[in-house]
Amino acid sequence: MKIVLDENLSPALAKALNALFAGEHEVRHLREMYGPSVKDEEWIAKLSAEGRWVVISGDSMIAKRKYEQMAFRHSKLVGFFFAPALNAEKISRQMQRLRFSGTIFPPFLTTSPEGRCMNCR
Repeated sequence: MKIVLDENLSPALAKALNALFAGEHEVRHLREMYGPSVKDEEWIAKLSAEGRWVVISGDSMIAKRKYEQMAFRHSKLVGFFFAPALNAEKISRQMQRLRFSGTIFPPFLTTSPEGRCMNCR
């Protein structure tokens, strides 16, 4: 599975998840892929063109701003958007809430329709 964390989440979280799931999942940070301050509509289009990526985001406004919401819903991406309270938590708490190592997260992502946005609280 290919997973990307956006600008609103720490690059350290992406590195920790990538190390934890080395050989099983590819976890990257948007800044590492496209540099700092890439526009949402730009990375959504680029990742969608590459194929199915799972996006973990701290920017809940993507699901609310009409243009970005439409771009995401028509993409080949699946998104998890942190609630503001979870976005403010420590990395260890964020990792716990993602439930990566359990049986819930990976199967759910492989069966989710593309363009789907879900909140992670």
